Amino acid sequence: MRGLIVGGLVMRGILSAAFAAGLAALPLHAFPQTANLQNAMQPAGVQAEKILDLGYLTFIICTLVFIAILAAFFYAIKRAPRADESTAAEVSFLRETEPGSKRAVLLAVAISTLLLLVLLVADVFTGRALSQMPLSDGIHIELTSHRWWWEARYTADPPSRMFTTANELHIPVGKPVVISLKSSDVIHSFWVPNLHGKKDMIPGRTATITLRADKPGVYRGQCAEFCGYQHAKMALLVIAEPQEQYDAWAEQQRRPAAAPTTASAIAGQKLFLGTTCVSCHTVRGTSAQATLGPDLTHFASRRTIAAGTLPNSREHLAAWIRDPQKFKLMANMPSSPLSGDQLQAVVHYLETLK
Repeated sequence: MRGLIVGGLVMRGILSAAFAAGLAALPLHAFPQTANLQNAMQPAGVQAEKILDLGYLTFIICTLVFIAILAAFFYAIKRAPRADESTAAEVSFLRETEPGSKRAVLLAVAISTLLLLVLLVADVFTGRALSQMPLSDGIHIELTSHRWWWEARYTADPPSRMFTTANELHIPVGKPVVISLKSSDVIHSFWVPNLHGKKDMIPGRTATITLRADKPGVYRGQCAEFCGYQHAKMALLVIAEPQEQYDAWAEQQRRPAAAPTTASAIAGQKLFLGTTCVSCHTVRGTSAQATLGPDLTHFASRRTIAAGTLPNSREHLAAWIRDPQKFKLMANMPSSPLSGDQLQAVVHYLETLK
């Protein structure tokens, strides 16, 4: 039995050390390009880099602590009397070796304590570094979490330049972004691994997270706090792009929805405005001004449907409108009673909202 325990501890120590060493030496190109979408090991901003450095240090220090404790354990095993020795010999052994065993244990404790203090200091300095980003000329976003989607309001001065979108953030590369985090119902948590750590969103409170993307790309965010039945399907995309492209996107988002021009899209708009769709959604420039669901003013410009649940394609959009519960059970959006032709007309209208 003792042999099994010792063997298991040795194997655990070897695996821990190998894992920590492997993480520390792993090159960035070891990951496939598809992994960049949501990968804390592929930092795209200064905050994520500092968090990753702290993660490496944590693995290394925890491995060294384990080695120190394991060394003291093996020392005690080595000096312990054999089972076939007499009781008198065992008592004599304990009397003679007790000071040495105590010193080994105390040394292991001292080394572990020192290493953990180093980790504590590193954690404090990392936290300070994350909060010291210059915020001049940054953009401000109010991000509100709902079950199970994200509402993003880009604030501006004057207020006429504000706009609202959903489930997708666009940010300029190399520019600080200040995000005010709110929740409309339960506790959620904002997490974009490539750009920053997690930040809880608590009802009745406003938290703030500051990030900066130093590399252009598309990064997937996720609610990191269990928030109900469809917690796993509460994602958002953060699209970091050059300043010129961001400015063009933001200017387009400020405009009202374009009026449909084809007969099918015009019929779809009439159906949309004449059904319960207007009870939940906003399409700026029309009579639809509800706020229970995502703002659809420029819905067709987004890459996904239902907070990352489906690609934003004609087929998926029609299937989602017909029966949302099939893809996202317990979502607030009800099934649609529209006929096939009516459904296609509404889809054609929504595809004009770019």
